[in-house]
Amino acid sequence: MTGSCPKHMVLGPCGGVRADGGCEVVSDPCVFPVPAQWAGSSVPPVPLRAVPLILTDFSSEPYSVRMLRAVAKTLAPSCDAVLVGEHQDRPGFPPALLASMLQEAGVRPWMTLACRDRNRIVLEQELSGLRHLGVDAVLCVTGDARAYDVRPDVAQVFDLDGPRLAALAASIGVSAAVPETPAAPPRRLRAFRLAQKQRAGAAVAVLNHDSVASVTGFMADAERAGVTIPVIASVAVFTDEPSAAVLSGLPGLELDPEAVRRVLDDPDPVAAGLAAAAREARALLGIPGVAGLNISGAASARGYEFAAQVKAELAARIREERDHDVPAARS
Repeated sequence: MTGSCPKHMVLGPCGGVRADGGCEVVSDPCVFPVPAQWAGSSVPPVPLRAVPLILTDFSSEPYSVRMLRAVAKTLAPSCDAVLVGEHQDRPGFPPALLASMLQEAGVRPWMTLACRDRNRIVLEQELSGLRHLGVDAVLCVTGDARAYDVRPDVAQVFDLDGPRLAALAASIGVSAAVPETPAAPPRRLRAFRLAQKQRAGAAVAVLNHDSVASVTGFMADAERAGVTIPVIASVAVFTDEPSAAVLSGLPGLELDPEAVRRVLDDPDPVAAGLAAAAREARALLGIPGVAGLNISGAASARGYEFAAQVKAELAARIREERDHDVPAARS
C-alpha cells in the first residue's frame, strides 16, 4: 500500500492527477509514478444486461423529489440509462434510495458509489441494496477529495479505492462500471490501468471526456493492453459559460478552448452547442472499440429541467443519425 497517498489508494493513480503530475489533493507529486498492478486474483465480472448506446448524466436538485421526477420524465424517452453522480460538495439521497426513486420515475439508473464518505461496511450495504433493486451497473470510484472549505468538520474515509470497490461489487453480484481518464498523466499508461481494473472485476468502462484524437489513441492502447470490456466514451455538452466551466474545471477533464469559444460566441449558443456535441458524438462512435456514449456535463445553467431538455435533444439527434447510418435489414 502506498501510505502517502492522501486518498489511501493502493491501485493508483486516480484520474485527478494534474497536468504537471501533481496530486489533486496536496501540492506534491503523485506518489504513483506508474500505475499499480492488480495484486489479487482476477475477479470474473458480472456481465451487463445490455451496453447502452446512450448513457446520459442525470443532474437534479438534491433532495427534491419533484425535480427528480421532472428530469427523469424528460430524459427517459431519449436514453438507455442515466448515470447518477456523487459530488463532494452536493450530497443527496443515499444511492439505493435514489435508485429506487429513479426506477419508479421511469429511468434505468447507473449509480455512482464513491469511497470518500463511506467505510467498507456501508459500501457493502449500498452494493447489496442496489443488487436487490436490480440496478444495471454501479460506477465504482475512489471519489474526489472534498475541497478544504466544504464541510471541514466531516472526516473523509477512503477505506477502499475504485478498483477494490469494483472487485467488491463483482463479488456481490453487481455489474461494476469503472471510470478512466485518457487526459490524465501518465497518459501513455492509462490503458494499462484500465486493464488492471478489468482484472479486478470491471464489466464496463466510462471514459472522462477528451478529444477524439486522444480517445482514438487510448482505444488502440487499450486493445494492446488486453482490454476487452465495453468502453463508453463521453460527449461534452455545454451551451453557456457555466456549463463549459464545469467540464473543464477539474484535473483530467479537457475541452478545446477554440471549440468552446465558437459555441459561446455564436448568436444561438444552445443550437451551436448541440451541433458541436452531435459532431463529436458521430466521431466518437466511429472509433473502433467505442460501444456507446455518455452525454456528459451540466449542459446548461438555465435550470435542471432545461438542461435535461438539451441532453434529450442531443440524444435524439445521436440516435437518429445512428439509425440513419445503419443499413435497413433485407426482407
